[in-house]
Amino acid sequence: MPRKPKYTKEEIAEFGLEIIRKQGAQNLTARELAKELGTTVAPIFVHYSSMDELQQEVHVLARNRFREYIRKGMDEKIPFLGVGMRYVRFAREESELYRFLFLSDNVADAKASHYGMDEFNRSQEMVRECVKDFYRMDDLQAEHFSRNMWLVAHSMATLIVAGGGSFTEEEVGATYVELGFSLCKAYKEVPGLVEGTFDKDAMFGKLLNRKLPY
Repeated sequence: MPRKPKYTKEEIAEFGLEIIRKQGAQNLTARELAKELGTTVAPIFVHYSSMDELQQEVHVLARNRFREYIRKGMDEKIPFLGVGMRYVRFAREESELYRFLFLSDNVADAKASHYGMDEFNRSQEMVRECVKDFYRMDDLQAEHFSRNMWLVAHSMATLIVAGGGSFTEEEVGATYVELGFSLCKAYKEVPGLVEGTFDKDAMFGKLLNRKLPY
């Protein structure tokens, strides 16, 4: 009778997730995982046909952990602000998972390798209705607003992970407030801005109170 594996498939994937959290995705190897399990590599391949398959499973676990951050953001008083703050917090608190999800293309599955943009779009969709209601924007305005806010969130998060920035919660919040107010005011007061039909030279000249040199 075959000997029962010491670990379940789910437990092995959880160990894989912890390796990425602590050591980075490059260290998720059969040898390192076996070391963490305290076994040979044999139990791993009882459940998984390859390390690529295991990595895909770990990718799902990492994605679920990220989505938990986003769900908590949706429970905040201002959901779209809460989600943006949680996005950056995830990068700060789970930097290796953020790198694995959004800055890596070594996941075997082609669809998973494009996950970062898929999740980026999914998060925007979650908050778009909130943006429309809170700022009284139409569909196009809300789409542009959420996209631009997320570009800033992604930039700050990526800088944190890359070591190029150490934004505090207060600084992140202040950036969102400034950008949110500026975008809202611009969308409502500059005809054609969102549609791309406004006269940018005339509008910048008026704003700067001088004629532009071009």
